[in-house]
Amino acid sequence: MPEKDRPSFLNRLVSASVQEASEAGKSLALIRPRNAQFYSKKKKPADIEEERRTYAEAAKQGSFFDKQLKALEPSPYEFRFKFEDAAGTHDFANGDWEAHAMFYQQQRRAGSEQVALDWMSAKFNDEYPRKGMLFCVGNMAKRPQTWQLLGVLRVDDTAQLALF
Repeated sequence: MPEKDRPSFLNRLVSASVQEASEAGKSLALIRPRNAQFYSKKKKPADIEEERRTYAEAAKQGSFFDKQLKALEPSPYEFRFKFEDAAGTHDFANGDWEAHAMFYQQQRRAGSEQVALDWMSAKFNDEYPRKGMLFCVGNMAKRPQTWQLLGVLRVDDTAQLALF
């Protein structure tokens, strides 16, 4: 889809809140967060080692993603967002592998974890909210009450653009 067409298409799919999406029976939804605050937390070494074991076990299952799973190195940080939607305030871990890939790419470029974290903070706390962003959230059939942040999309808010 051409980039210019994405906002009008995606913005029609936005739910006002995670609660609204849940009440509508959705298991996957887009929400436009308000007052989003990106932050990172250093993981404990034991948690990183557990993730390595999980990746190794998943790679043994013999799927299409074997090589990708085997190649994944857990990030030393947990990336999170505090935000508001129409139903209230939330604090979700960002489970999107792209956020961790972003961290590693910036760390390689800058040669510093802190510079990479600062760059991510500028993206997620300044640039994306200013230009417009959506959160892709979802749940699993076994735990429909537990919603997770699956991804962050940089998408213009066409409702705001219409005001100008």
